[in-house]
Amino acid sequence: MDSLRLAFMGTPDFAVPVLAEILAAGHEVVAVYSQPPRKAGRGLAEQPSPVHRFAEEHGIPVFTPVSLKGEEEQQAFASLDLDAAVVVAYGLLLPKPVLEAPEFGCLNLHASLLPRWRGAAPIQRAIMAGDKETGVMVMQMEEGLDTGPVLLAERVEIGPEETAGSLHDRLSHIGASLMVRALSALSRGGLAPTPQPETGVTYAKKIEKAEARIDWSRPAKELDCIIRGLTPFPGAFFELGEGRNATRIKVLRAKPLAKSGKPGEVLSTLGGIVVACGQGALEISELQRAGKSPMFARDFLRGFPLEPGEILA
Repeated sequence: MDSLRLAFMGTPDFAVPVLAEILAAGHEVVAVYSQPPRKAGRGLAEQPSPVHRFAEEHGIPVFTPVSLKGEEEQQAFASLDLDAAVVVAYGLLLPKPVLEAPEFGCLNLHASLLPRWRGAAPIQRAIMAGDKETGVMVMQMEEGLDTGPVLLAERVEIGPEETAGSLHDRLSHIGASLMVRALSALSRGGLAPTPQPETGVTYAKKIEKAEARIDWSRPAKELDCIIRGLTPFPGAFFELGEGRNATRIKVLRAKPLAKSGKPGEVLSTLGGIVVACGQGALEISELQRAGKSPMFARDFLRGFPLEPGEILA
């Protein structure tokens, strides 16, 4: 396989295995672009992104522009004289001059079966919607939001107990292999773009905090999907107590049961915590208090004893 001269543009953990596979395949990554460091931790010190840290560990120059809209940034990118750019969850809009600067353009790895779940949160949205399958796709980027033609794709089944965290990790490694295959085909001139269908378009909008609060009036099967789709982050939650004394409790693992009661009513605390929903019930087996480690329901109940008949908010 011919080695390609590349820039890699990515930010979160999801993108790191892709960069690692590209380097292992022998491609020349001359620059990495990532989101600027963010303040985090107790001391609010600026923390570089996972991709930024990985690139520095491997001696690759890292650039962290706030925007790529300026002429100076665009000229600097064009001066890299790239065969292609690989984009994985970068988080910045790529203007037309950037998209067109590399000889073969910009290739994006997207974690859905396009055109379903274009946008920011495709992994979470697929699980929250109850989809039975998803996948990863390598796409030729254009100016629209995830609208470019598909170059390679791989389908993945979503398991009945799959969380966003476990699916994220699976798709990251599958996507890394897929991108290397795409680059190999690109170097041989063997990639055939396939336009996305015009039907079936959905958008994976960013997860809003309000969505994470559990609405017990919804069916248990829907809540199961929402809980799994929001695990581990930001975490679907309910609250115990009121006002300033309220304690936020994340639900990390639960399963639907064929039981009934008033929505939010605690039906049983034997084994798991069984809570009635709008249709059916959920048996909660793992929870997490804010700032604490995850714990099983039986351990949680020692600190927060719940009784059948109580109503959860």
